[in-house]
Amino acid sequence: MGHRAVWRKAKWRRDGGSRAGFDNDRTSPPPPRQRSQSRGINRVVPQSKSGQFAVLIRSIVFNALFYLNLIVQMVAVIPTMVMPRGAIVAVVKFWARTNLWLLRKICGIVVEFRGLEGIPPGALIVASKHQSMWETFALFPLFADPAFILKRELMWIPFFGWFSWKAGMIPVNRGKRSQALLELGISAREELARGRQIVIFPEGTRRAPGAEPSYKFGVTHLYAETGAVCLPIALNSGLFWPRRSFRRFPGTIIVEVLDPIAPGLSKEDFAARLQQSIETATARLIVEGERDLARNGVKQASLAPSS
Repeated sequence: MGHRAVWRKAKWRRDGGSRAGFDNDRTSPPPPRQRSQSRGINRVVPQSKSGQFAVLIRSIVFNALFYLNLIVQMVAVIPTMVMPRGAIVAVVKFWARTNLWLLRKICGIVVEFRGLEGIPPGALIVASKHQSMWETFALFPLFADPAFILKRELMWIPFFGWFSWKAGMIPVNRGKRSQALLELGISAREELARGRQIVIFPEGTRRAPGAEPSYKFGVTHLYAETGAVCLPIALNSGLFWPRRSFRRFPGTIIVEVLDPIAPGLSKEDFAARLQQSIETATARLIVEGERDLARNGVKQASLAPSS
């Protein structure tokens, strides 16, 4: 077991949404054996009516404060538009930390970060599992100067798009296919040359815990074109902050930084290693998370896949 850093106790070891990834042809091999062979997704449901009511009320309060906090921070960040880019990055990190604090105080969700000492310094590609909106902000403070890859359409949103542009996020027009790959590679090389960390979600969109993985070509293209180190990240956030749900379930979200993948592998070998590394660790973290939910009086229910 690697180093553990628990949100409630640990100090950040580095100073300091989006949807990342790229929809294109797949180069990854068949997915490794999953925890469940079905294509269902997981749902967490409090066992008692009182537990359901408590989760409902806490979730409503948190969501209200989450969006209020977002509005306040967006107003506060306006002056940074005429300041160096580092100013807006610092505000985003503060916003992320306040969200984690709200989750802990209101919903009883804490975070355990494992393997932070394994984060290489300087420029690198960060490839993270994507189960929830949670990681679009919670991973931000882990890196000195992160640049998230996101859909170009998000840049058109008033304020959010402007701030994303100022913070140096990397938009991708996924409809362009090969042209988008070319533009992605150029932008990534420019940001890596500045010593930044390129954060990408290899599956391109949120996948429910236990769902069959669907890795896209974007991360493989970045690895091959930039020659940068790739840092895989596994997590189980979707158990506690489910996609397409406003409910937030108490427990410990675990984020595990895995062994970096050095440059030089073929595209096929890289894609295989990345997927196996992330999926194997994620399956283990999901089991831990389900046990945690059970201790908090929450059971699992299987649902049919949703579109």
